[in-house]
Amino acid sequence: MKYSIGILLCFFVLSFTTLSKAQKIALVDIAYVLDNMDEYKQAQGELDKVAEAWQQEIAVEQDKIKSMYNKYQAEMVLLSDEMKKQKEDEIMAAERDVRAMQKQKFGPEGELFQKRQALVSPIQEKVYGAIQAYATDRGYDIIIDKGGSSGVLFSDERFDKTEDILRALKN
Repeated sequence: MKYSIGILLCFFVLSFTTLSKAQKIALVDIAYVLDNMDEYKQAQGELDKVAEAWQQEIAVEQDKIKSMYNKYQAEMVLLSDEMKKQKEDEIMAAERDVRAMQKQKFGPEGELFQKRQALVSPIQEKVYGAIQAYATDRGYDIIIDKGGSSGVLFSDERFDKTEDILRALKN
């Protein structure tokens, strides 16, 4: 009895949804849109250059620490216990400084993250504005990012409006 009530309920729900207004849905690959925008490529290039420069700066500091350690190992037999402790402390302090520099530059709230926010956020807002205008103008109820982790496993290509958004941004 409960099973037949469940089937009957499902039947009513399905028939109600088919009678109601169908939703217009479109798919957009935001990553593809961004990758095809010159201003995004330029911002990404600038971020890559900054990150590379900072990475080289950190590598130089790490090389200095390695040199300090190698020198310490070579001189270790000649040093007193106090001098050994002093050299070890210097090496450990240099390692802490490098880790702090890495965190400052590349950490979750680091300078690279902040620079990315400053350069990329306005471009993303522009894309989202174009998507919203596109949806409003054409009567779409839902637009899903098919390139993100939205969980879309299959989509009919006729719903993909990525190229339309790109054209709208280029106008």
